[in-house]
Amino acid sequence: MSQTRADNTSAERRLAYGFALAALFLIASVPATGQPAKKPSAGLEGSWSGGGTVSFASGSVERARCRAHYRRAGSTSYTLDATCATASGRASQTASVRQVGENKYAGSFYNSEYGISGVISVVLHGRTQTVRLRSDSGSAVISLSR
Repeated sequence: MSQTRADNTSAERRLAYGFALAALFLIASVPATGQPAKKPSAGLEGSWSGGGTVSFASGSVERARCRAHYRRAGSTSYTLDATCATASGRASQTASVRQVGENKYAGSFYNSEYGISGVISVVLHGRTQTVRLRSDSGSAVISLSR
């Protein structure tokens, strides 16, 4: 019974790491102007960092610190690579997002190390971004800035 609980806690932490990373990816993909991108903006591409909270399906919560890097994939879409760390570990993941509103992006994330996938949304607020991630394993809310 305790091994099953430990396995569940480990899986939830992995999912939370995945969420935190996905959030970073989304945040990095939002244009700084909050308007649909008509041509690539060199100011948007690059690195972002910040932190937030990861909530596991078990109910446990951990603070996360993240770094993300994004690249333009199309006129309104981005691919992202991110790494996040919590007290219990570190994880890397990828994501793809597309613009769905004036300052909003949505897409999916995947953490190949732990096999975690889910949805990600990003809202741009000037030079900061709020990233939300959700999967069956948990959720995360991350704030990133340049």
